[in-house]
Amino acid sequence: MILDTRLSLETPEGATLPLAPAGLGARFLAFLIDTLIKMAASICVFVVLSIFDRMGAGLALILTFLLEWFYPVYFEVWRQGRTPGKQNLRIRVVNDDGSPVTFGPSLLRNLLRVVDFLPLGYVTGCITSICNPRFKRLGDLVAGTLVVYDAEPLTQPDFDIKGRLPVPTDFTTDEQRALLAFAERSKRLSPERQSELAGILHPLLKTDEPVIAIKQIANTMVGR
Repeated sequence: MILDTRLSLETPEGATLPLAPAGLGARFLAFLIDTLIKMAASICVFVVLSIFDRMGAGLALILTFLLEWFYPVYFEVWRQGRTPGKQNLRIRVVNDDGSPVTFGPSLLRNLLRVVDFLPLGYVTGCITSICNPRFKRLGDLVAGTLVVYDAEPLTQPDFDIKGRLPVPTDFTTDEQRALLAFAERSKRLSPERQSELAGILHPLLKTDEPVIAIKQIANTMVGR
């Protein structure tokens, strides 16, 4: 049973990249918005070019064809993986490794929309997306792409304590992470519980106010 669809990918630099795949609902709404935009643009093209009679109609058909097939490719490749519809829903297309989608995979995933549409109304794409743990349609599976939610903007943590203390040099990386995690969670803990947890480090910190000391060390770690 899948309890959490979020992914944690490790970059070549060793950093963890969290990704949250977008479900069928968000993707459908983004598709609907993009479809309405393309329809409005197509109508404008036909109205403007209708003054040129048959030649205008031919040009309008060519432009509508290009709009239908290269509209998503343009936005996905040159607009950070987001068509206007995806941007409105705060989702984007990326490669399976979390890197920005490039021209080849974007073109392939959009060309395969024809297969996803079969037999009618994107039935194949919907079934494939529902059955896939990462909500991929057939085009995503073949192109190696993934639709994910935009990451929430980072905000600088506030530990309600001013001042800084140096990070103990004998603390391991995991121990430093534990200090920082305690400081970040402290607002959700009662003062008594904070004192109880921080008291464990009393012999190491050598202070009568371990809660304050931990938060001041955390201030140093986050550059406050």
